[in-house]
Amino acid sequence: MGHRGAAASAPENTLAGIRKAAAFGASWVEFDVKLTADRIPVLMHDDSLQRTTGDGRPAADVSLAEMKRLDAGSWFAADFAGETVPTLKETLVLLLELGMAANIEIKPSPGEDAETVTRTIAVLEQVWPGSASTSTPAPLMSSFSLESLKTLQEQSPNLPRGYLIEELPEDWQAVAERLGCATIHHYAKAVTAAQVAETKAAGYGLAVYTVNDPDQARELIDWGIDCLITDAPDVIARAIA
Repeated sequence: MGHRGAAASAPENTLAGIRKAAAFGASWVEFDVKLTADRIPVLMHDDSLQRTTGDGRPAADVSLAEMKRLDAGSWFAADFAGETVPTLKETLVLLLELGMAANIEIKPSPGEDAETVTRTIAVLEQVWPGSASTSTPAPLMSSFSLESLKTLQEQSPNLPRGYLIEELPEDWQAVAERLGCATIHHYAKAVTAAQVAETKAAGYGLAVYTVNDPDQARELIDWGIDCLITDAPDVIARAIA
Protein backbone atom coordinates (compact mmCIF):
# COMPACT_ATOMS: atom_id res chain seq x y z
CA MET A 1 0.00 0.00 0.00
CA GLY A 2 1.45 3.36 -1.02
CA HIS A 3 1.85 5.75 1.94
CA ARG A 4 0.44 9.22 1.18
CA GLY A 5 0.64 8.14 -2.44
CA ALA A 6 4.26 7.22 -3.09
CA ALA A 7 5.93 9.65 -0.73
CA ALA A 8 9.51 8.66 -1.54
CA SER A 9 9.03 9.51 -5.23
CA ALA A 10 6.43 12.30 -5.36
CA PRO A 11 4.99 14.96 -3.04
CA GLU A 12 2.81 13.36 -0.41
CA ASN A 13 -0.98 13.52 -0.52
CA THR A 14 -1.13 14.72 -4.14
CA LEU A 15 -2.64 13.33 -7.30
CA ALA A 16 0.88 13.07 -8.72
CA GLY A 17 1.81 10.81 -5.82
CA ILE A 18 -1.20 8.60 -6.38
CA ARG A 19 -0.42 8.29 -10.08
CA LYS A 20 3.15 7.38 -9.15
CA ALA A 21 1.92 4.66 -6.78
CA ALA A 22 -0.25 3.26 -9.56
CA ALA A 23 2.70 3.28 -11.96
CA PHE A 24 4.68 1.30 -9.38
CA GLY A 25 1.95 -1.35 -9.27
CA ALA A 26 0.41 -0.53 -5.90
CA SER A 27 -3.20 -1.72 -5.69
CA TRP A 28 -3.95 0.34 -2.56
CA VAL A 29 -3.01 3.85 -1.54
CA GLU A 30 -3.20 5.54 1.87
CA PHE A 31 -3.78 9.26 2.32
CA ASP A 32 -4.79 11.75 5.01
CA VAL A 33 -7.97 13.82 5.05
CA LYS A 34 -8.75 17.00 6.97
CA LEU A 35 -11.09 19.96 6.42
CA THR A 36 -10.55 23.40 4.93
CA ALA A 37 -12.02 26.52 6.51
CA ASP A 38 -15.09 26.06 4.32
CA ARG A 39 -15.41 22.44 5.43
CA ILE A 40 -14.21 20.71 2.27
CA PRO A 41 -12.27 17.45 2.78
CA VAL A 42 -8.79 17.71 1.28
CA LEU A 43 -5.62 15.65 1.40
CA MET A 44 -3.28 17.01 4.06
CA HIS A 45 -1.31 15.38 6.87
CA ASP A 46 -0.13 18.27 9.05
CA ASP A 47 -2.35 20.71 10.91
CA SER A 48 -0.19 23.47 9.40
CA LEU A 49 0.29 23.99 5.66
CA GLN A 50 3.91 25.09 6.18
CA ARG A 51 5.86 21.92 5.45
CA THR A 52 4.22 21.01 2.15
CA THR A 53 3.12 24.40 0.76
CA GLY A 54 5.21 27.06 2.54
CA ASP A 55 2.08 28.70 3.96
CA GLY A 56 2.29 28.89 7.74
CA ARG A 57 -1.44 28.98 8.43
CA PRO A 58 -3.42 26.06 9.86
CA ALA A 59 -5.26 24.09 7.18
CA ALA A 60 -8.49 24.64 9.12
CA ASP A 61 -8.15 28.42 8.63
CA VAL A 62 -7.68 28.37 4.85
CA SER A 63 -10.52 28.13 2.32
CA LEU A 64 -10.39 25.68 -0.56
CA ALA A 65 -10.03 28.52 -3.06
CA GLU A 66 -7.02 29.87 -1.16
CA MET A 67 -5.53 26.41 -0.72
CA LYS A 68 -5.81 25.67 -4.44
CA ARG A 69 -3.55 28.64 -5.13
CA LEU A 70 -0.74 27.11 -3.06
CA ASP A 71 2.09 25.05 -4.55
CA ALA A 72 2.09 21.61 -2.94
CA GLY A 73 4.83 20.16 -5.13
CA SER A 74 7.90 22.42 -5.21
CA TRP A 75 8.96 21.57 -1.65
CA PHE A 76 9.58 18.02 -2.88
CA ALA A 77 11.18 18.70 -6.26
CA ALA A 78 11.07 21.33 -8.98
CA ASP A 79 9.51 18.81 -11.37
CA PHE A 80 6.35 18.91 -9.25
CA ALA A 81 5.99 22.71 -9.17
CA GLY A 82 2.36 23.72 -9.44
CA GLU A 83 0.96 20.51 -7.96
CA THR A 84 -2.07 21.48 -5.89
CA VAL A 85 -3.67 20.19 -2.71
CA PRO A 86 -6.36 17.80 -3.99
CA THR A 87 -9.86 17.52 -2.65
CA LEU A 88 -11.09 14.14 -1.47
CA LYS A 89 -13.58 14.16 -4.34
CA GLU A 90 -10.84 14.69 -6.94
CA THR A 91 -8.82 11.92 -5.35
CA LEU A 92 -11.64 9.39 -5.33
CA VAL A 93 -12.45 10.11 -8.97
CA LEU A 94 -8.81 9.44 -9.89
CA LEU A 95 -8.69 6.24 -7.84
CA LEU A 96 -11.77 4.91 -9.61
CA GLU A 97 -10.17 5.72 -12.97
CA LEU A 98 -7.01 3.87 -11.90
CA GLY A 99 -8.85 0.95 -10.31
CA MET A 100 -7.08 1.51 -6.99
CA ALA A 101 -8.42 0.94 -3.49
CA ALA A 102 -8.25 3.59 -0.77
CA ASN A 103 -7.19 3.66 2.87
CA ILE A 104 -8.55 7.01 4.02
CA GLU A 105 -6.94 8.17 7.24
CA ILE A 106 -9.10 10.67 9.07
CA LYS A 107 -6.55 13.24 10.27
CA PRO A 108 -8.73 15.90 11.89
CA SER A 109 -7.58 19.34 12.86
CA PRO A 110 -8.07 19.98 16.60
CA GLY A 111 -11.74 19.78 17.58
CA GLU A 112 -12.89 18.51 14.18
CA ASP A 113 -12.80 14.76 14.83
CA ALA A 114 -16.50 14.12 14.22
CA GLU A 115 -17.14 16.71 11.52
CA THR A 116 -14.21 15.49 9.42
CA VAL A 117 -15.85 12.07 9.36
CA THR A 118 -19.29 13.46 8.51
CA ARG A 119 -17.95 15.53 5.62
CA THR A 120 -15.82 12.64 4.35
CA ILE A 121 -18.75 10.23 4.35
CA ALA A 122 -20.84 12.76 2.41
CA VAL A 123 -18.22 12.86 -0.35
CA LEU A 124 -17.92 9.07 -0.39
CA GLU A 125 -21.67 8.70 -0.78
CA GLN A 126 -21.57 11.15 -3.68
CA VAL A 127 -18.61 9.67 -5.55
CA TRP A 128 -17.79 6.09 -4.56
CA PRO A 129 -20.07 3.44 -6.09
CA GLY A 130 -21.66 0.64 -4.11
CA SER A 131 -19.97 -2.74 -3.97
CA ALA A 132 -22.40 -4.15 -6.53
CA SER A 133 -21.20 -1.76 -9.23
CA THR A 134 -17.42 -1.94 -8.79
CA SER A 135 -14.77 -4.57 -8.20
CA THR A 136 -12.77 -2.08 -6.13
CA PRO A 137 -13.10 -2.71 -2.37
CA ALA A 138 -14.88 -0.21 -0.16
CA PRO A 139 -12.47 2.34 1.31
CA LEU A 140 -10.78 1.32 4.55
CA MET A 141 -11.26 4.14 7.05
CA SER A 142 -8.52 4.52 9.67
CA SER A 143 -7.66 7.00 12.39
CA PHE A 144 -5.72 7.58 15.58
CA SER A 145 -8.78 9.49 16.82
CA LEU A 146 -11.14 7.29 18.80
CA GLU A 147 -13.84 9.94 18.40
CA SER A 148 -13.46 9.76 14.63
CA LEU A 149 -13.66 5.95 14.67
CA LYS A 150 -16.77 6.10 16.87
CA THR A 151 -18.38 8.59 14.48
CA LEU A 152 -17.55 6.32 11.54
CA GLN A 153 -19.14 3.41 13.37
CA GLU A 154 -22.29 5.41 14.02
CA GLN A 155 -22.67 7.11 10.64
CA SER A 156 -21.36 4.52 8.19
CA PRO A 157 -21.13 1.16 9.95
CA ASN A 158 -20.63 -0.80 6.74
CA LEU A 159 -17.31 0.89 5.96
CA PRO A 160 -14.39 -1.12 7.41
CA ARG A 161 -12.47 0.69 10.14
CA GLY A 162 -8.79 0.55 11.09
CA TYR A 163 -7.44 1.42 14.54
CA LEU A 164 -4.15 3.33 14.18
CA ILE A 165 -1.62 3.05 17.01
CA GLU A 166 2.03 3.78 17.70
CA GLU A 167 2.45 1.57 20.77
CA LEU A 168 0.05 -1.33 21.33
CA PRO A 169 -1.93 -0.39 24.47
CA GLU A 170 -2.98 -3.03 26.97
CA ASP A 171 -6.65 -2.45 26.18
CA TRP A 172 -6.22 -2.43 22.39
CA GLN A 173 -8.54 -5.38 21.82
CA ALA A 174 -11.32 -3.93 23.98
CA VAL A 175 -11.06 -0.64 22.08
CA ALA A 176 -11.05 -2.37 18.70
CA GLU A 177 -14.06 -4.49 19.65
CA ARG A 178 -15.99 -1.51 21.01
CA LEU A 179 -15.39 0.46 17.80
CA GLY A 180 -16.01 -2.50 15.51
CA CYS A 181 -12.60 -2.26 13.85
CA ALA A 182 -11.54 -4.75 11.19
CA THR A 183 -7.84 -3.92 11.16
CA ILE A 184 -5.05 -2.73 13.43
CA HIS A 185 -2.45 -0.38 11.94
CA HIS A 186 0.81 -0.67 13.88
CA TYR A 187 3.98 1.45 13.80
CA ALA A 188 6.92 -0.30 12.13
CA LYS A 189 9.45 0.93 14.70
CA ALA A 190 7.44 -0.47 17.61
CA VAL A 191 5.76 -3.67 16.43
CA THR A 192 7.09 -7.03 17.63
CA ALA A 193 6.62 -10.58 16.41
CA ALA A 194 4.65 -11.36 19.59
CA GLN A 195 2.28 -8.45 18.95
CA VAL A 196 1.75 -9.59 15.38
CA ALA A 197 0.86 -13.07 16.64
CA GLU A 198 -1.45 -11.62 19.31
CA THR A 199 -3.26 -9.38 16.82
CA LYS A 200 -3.68 -12.12 14.25
CA ALA A 201 -4.86 -14.64 16.87
CA ALA A 202 -7.58 -12.18 17.88
CA GLY A 203 -8.87 -12.18 14.30
CA TYR A 204 -7.79 -8.73 13.12
CA GLY A 205 -6.13 -7.76 9.89
CA LEU A 206 -2.76 -6.15 10.53
CA ALA A 207 -1.15 -3.33 8.56
CA VAL A 208 2.27 -1.91 9.47
CA TYR A 209 3.46 1.62 8.66
CA THR A 210 5.82 3.02 7.38
CA VAL A 211 8.00 0.23 5.98
CA ASN A 212 10.72 1.42 3.60
CA ASP A 213 13.49 -1.04 4.40
CA PRO A 214 13.44 -4.22 2.26
CA ASP A 215 14.87 -6.41 5.03
CA GLN A 216 12.23 -5.25 7.50
CA ALA A 217 9.53 -5.79 4.89
CA ARG A 218 10.59 -9.40 4.41
CA GLU A 219 10.75 -9.97 8.16
CA LEU A 220 7.25 -8.55 8.70
CA ILE A 221 5.87 -10.74 5.94
CA ASP A 222 7.46 -13.74 7.64
CA TRP A 223 5.77 -12.70 10.89
CA GLY A 224 2.41 -12.87 9.13
CA ILE A 225 1.26 -9.28 8.68
CA ASP A 226 -1.36 -8.56 6.03
CA CYS A 227 -0.29 -5.20 4.64
CA LEU A 228 2.87 -3.12 4.31
CA ILE A 229 2.29 0.63 4.11
CA THR A 230 5.30 2.16 2.38
CA ASP A 231 6.63 5.38 0.90
CA ALA A 232 8.42 3.26 -1.70
CA PRO A 233 5.97 0.73 -3.18
CA ASP A 234 8.35 0.03 -6.06
CA VAL A 235 11.24 -0.90 -3.77
CA ILE A 236 9.14 -2.95 -1.36
CA ALA A 237 7.27 -4.79 -4.13
CA ARG A 238 10.60 -5.97 -5.54
CA ALA A 239 11.81 -6.98 -2.08
CA ILE A 240 8.88 -9.27 -1.34
CA ALA A 241 8.29 -10.61 -4.86
